[in-house]
Amino acid sequence: MKRREFVLTLGSAAVAFPFVARAQQRERVRLIGVLMPLAADDPEGQSRITAFAQGLQEFGWSEGRNVSIEYRWFGGDGERARKYAAELVGQAPDVILATGSPSVIPLLQLTRTLPIVFVQIADPVGAGLIESLERPGGNATGFAVFEYAISAKWLELLKEIAPAVKRVAVLRDAASPAGIGQFAAIQSVASSVGVQVTAVGVNDSGEIERGIAAMARALDGGLIVTQSGLAIRQRNLIIALAARHRLPAVFSLRQDVVSGGLISYGADSVDPYRRAAGYVDRILRGEKPADLPVQAPTKLELVINLKTAAALGITVPATLLARADEVIE
Repeated sequence: MKRREFVLTLGSAAVAFPFVARAQQRERVRLIGVLMPLAADDPEGQSRITAFAQGLQEFGWSEGRNVSIEYRWFGGDGERARKYAAELVGQAPDVILATGSPSVIPLLQLTRTLPIVFVQIADPVGAGLIESLERPGGNATGFAVFEYAISAKWLELLKEIAPAVKRVAVLRDAASPAGIGQFAAIQSVASSVGVQVTAVGVNDSGEIERGIAAMARALDGGLIVTQSGLAIRQRNLIIALAARHRLPAVFSLRQDVVSGGLISYGADSVDPYRRAAGYVDRILRGEKPADLPVQAPTKLELVINLKTAAALGITVPATLLARADEVIE
């Protein structure tokens, strides 16, 4: 090749190279799968996903630019959960974000290699999802929904807002191993506050209705609704029954009180999704779930509904109102 031709060819290649490099970079789009137990139009679910997307952007990941997100919403339907889990695993994403045991369990039954970041898991070790909180050891890690000490606080708050309560039904999902730990924590403080607690294991709406009606027969009764997927799916029914039977009730999520419950204390349900984006980022950059410790909640909130309190004839103590993160009037 003549010298002039060689120089021209070299110059053309130098000019073209940045465009080729940028094209290759644009093609490097990572795939994230998201499996959610709520319905796609659920406002709470949308808030959580928005927080996750915002968290990703803070780490430099933007949908449509360098990341693609496949969402699946199964609305509490176990059969659809398994179907959508299989669909996501079949797409071989770089990482999957999963909410609650109903999402994580079918995923782990299908894959022990694809990275999974979970949120809203009560007891990941007890459920057999990981080996330990410090070193999960497998392909899943994430954010626990609460520490069991929070459960004991529910009873103390119930006694504080409704001092006349002497008997408390503890509503728990019979299929969830976390319900055992939550009840044990509640039971550990029952004698110190002078309350008799009874575990009520439920699987469906009929059992919820019968369990709450049974406690309503006690004039000094109250209700604690432990945290579970069942409690979220049956939220409106539980709140309506507590109101009908005039039972003061404590819940674990802010949304329960927004929907008409009396009082709640627990982890912020949106914050873990923003934090989960950090783990997704670390995995996309090469870290392994096995080496990322499961994290406990860092943001707890106390919420009180004054309208519900008034309907129950309860005057909320000023000291309790002063501690509340949010008061709904």
